[in-house]
Amino acid sequence: MPGFTAPTRRQVLSLYKEFIKNANQFNNYNFREYFLGKTRTTFRQNMSQQDPKVLMNLFKEAKNELGVLKRQSVISQMYTFDRLVVEPLQGRKH
Repeated sequence: MPGFTAPTRRQVLSLYKEFIKNANQFNNYNFREYFLGKTRTTFRQNMSQQDPKVLMNLFKEAKNELGVLKRQSVISQMYTFDRLVVEPLQGRKH
């Protein structure tokens, strides 16, 4: 289809890794888990999409959302939160 080049698998995986990396930078457990879950769900839902036009639109939208996520994770790092009871202890195996 002219004018619509679908993103490559490598580009999509790179974008997914960026989402995961930035979601993990949230200091607040609830926000971190929300964005990790949302990322996984969204990418899984669109995994079987084949239409190049739809894929390109999804990719562009995801890149825009990644920019928002990056800004929010930076803002999150400016504040400290008490650890919640449900958060795993760092360096300790269960």
